[in-house]
Amino acid sequence: MKNLLKKSKLFWTCIACLTITCSPSFEDTTVRDEPVPSDISKTIKNPLLTGSDPWVYQKDGKYYYMHTDGGSINLRVTNSVSKIASTSPVRVFTTTRGAPNSRNVWAPEIHYINSKWYIYYTAGSGTDVTQRTWVLENSHADPTQGIWIDKGRIFHPDADFWAIDGSIMEHKGSMYFLWCGRPGAAVNNLTQNIYIAKMNTPWSLEGSVTMLTTPSLSWERSGHPVNEGPQSLVSPNGKQHIVYSLSSCHTDNYALGLLTLKDNGDPMKATDWVKSQEPIFTKNVENKAFGPGHNSFFKSPDGKEDWIIYHANSNAGDGCGTKRNIGIQKISFTASGEPNLGIPVAIGAEIDVPSGEL
Repeated sequence: MKNLLKKSKLFWTCIACLTITCSPSFEDTTVRDEPVPSDISKTIKNPLLTGSDPWVYQKDGKYYYMHTDGGSINLRVTNSVSKIASTSPVRVFTTTRGAPNSRNVWAPEIHYINSKWYIYYTAGSGTDVTQRTWVLENSHADPTQGIWIDKGRIFHPDADFWAIDGSIMEHKGSMYFLWCGRPGAAVNNLTQNIYIAKMNTPWSLEGSVTMLTTPSLSWERSGHPVNEGPQSLVSPNGKQHIVYSLSSCHTDNYALGLLTLKDNGDPMKATDWVKSQEPIFTKNVENKAFGPGHNSFFKSPDGKEDWIIYHANSNAGDGCGTKRNIGIQKISFTASGEPNLGIPVAIGAEIDVPSGEL
């Protein structure tokens, strides 16, 4: 009888074990509502950060970003433009007191040319009339490393006057230098024009110099007559454009204009460029975007989208000071290759990140 009871207890113990083992665990199968990490968010809000004169350069899946910092040049490297603010800047250039390029360091741009890095920037010795364009060179594969060598000024002897906002345009295998200049005695002449010259080396120019545009239209003359900040933009069908900033940055009417090179045109001939008779990117009071301008362009990580990065003020009357901030938004092109920049995205409005961002 005792053996029978022992066998019975053993039987039911085994059944209980099987029940525990085979029964579903409700705790393990419940879907938990866990927070999604913020670093994989697929939307962003403008502005990204405070700053002015933003520049983005793409190479090997990385974005190299810089903006005006006044007395130095700082570089940020990221895989996602929308995360610029969370990337620590690396100082790559500090001015030397008393040097002709020691003050008012503006609008730096980094480029990769002939297996070396180059930075083009504006600086002077303190007074406005001394502002000129300068070049730095670095042969290290990583521009945050290595030594930046001062290559001096980049200028054309036929236009050796006040110069700012130097940039590069590549067209049909040739490289051109674009910049804004104020001829004559800059203190007496506030008209800012855009010039072009062919590059002999990344730090020198050759041949002639051409004035491409002067602020002749009424909407280019708010505050004082300004055409500045030229930026090359090539449409998907190969049409060559230059997007430039216009009117004084001290006004809310600072905006963007457009030059388009005629088919088979010569970049060095001013008559081969067609100026848009209306600005293409302007202030929007409802969206709290005042004086949007001094931009650059970049592609999304997957190469499917075109984007603009620009500075603007969030309030009227903030001018050229430290209140300017950086925004980005997607752009498009017409079937004929004309850029459509749209209107500045509202401050605080959620927009999708560039396609392909992780």
